[in-house]
Amino acid sequence: MTVTIPTTQTGSAPVPRRPRARRSLNLAIGGVLFGAIAVIALISLVWTPYGLEDTTGERLAAPSPEHWAGTDRLGRDLFSQLMVGARLAMAVGFGSVFIAAVVGVVLGLAAAIAKRWIDDAISSLLDIAIAFPTLLLAMLIVAWRGASMESAILAIGLAGAAVIARLTRITATRVLAQDFVTASRTSGTGPLRLIGLHVLPNVWPTLIVPLALQFGGAVVAEASLSYLGLGSPPPNASWGRMLQEAQSTVLVSPLAAILPGILLVATIIGMNLLADGLRDVADPSSRSIR
Repeated sequence: MTVTIPTTQTGSAPVPRRPRARRSLNLAIGGVLFGAIAVIALISLVWTPYGLEDTTGERLAAPSPEHWAGTDRLGRDLFSQLMVGARLAMAVGFGSVFIAAVVGVVLGLAAAIAKRWIDDAISSLLDIAIAFPTLLLAMLIVAWRGASMESAILAIGLAGAAVIARLTRITATRVLAQDFVTASRTSGTGPLRLIGLHVLPNVWPTLIVPLALQFGGAVVAEASLSYLGLGSPPPNASWGRMLQEAQSTVLVSPLAAILPGILLVATIIGMNLLADGLRDVADPSSRSIR
């Protein structure tokens, strides 16, 4: 059974609904942007124009039929690096969001259904985790485990789990206070079945947009770690490391810095718009009344 939690009180002004056409436009634009990056990432699994260690090209060459985006200061093909960078961004984004979702939802549900002192303890830990800078926590974990893509995924996922846990706890607490949940408890429904039947179906629509923001934040965090030399090591290409390597030659070869930045922005905007549209589809309270 799914219930929509009211967000307005009696007598208050109605919540403005976005036009259906605008929601569909957000979903379409987000799907196109994010889908294009995802397709590039998938293609890079089986094909790239050049190998990442191929330095046979002319240094800082302009775009040409041989090198579609030009080359970097070592003669490596920029388009091949951009493709592999898209694959790395997708892996880090989905991997860290998965970790944040699993850890955050488990902690949030545990706090919502546990006794008061356990709830207080988990909430205090979440407050500390949220106050701790995400990038700094990621840097500490990467420095401890060593620079690798797996370390980046783990660090960024754990850093984002606290926000998801807090939101899950708040939403689950509201659901558990509903009359139909009380009736289900009275009929003998156990805690795990109660969560599966009533809590999770009402919690997950609330988490779509925050998880999408986690995805965008994870891509930016990975690029930041790679820019600082703490991301996935060579020969793997990262948009962050491409930006770091291109800063010394930006006046001679601006595309080496511009193209990774464009892909970063397109990925984040695409995912946010896509998630916003999916949230409108999944959450009945956000739909306009016909």
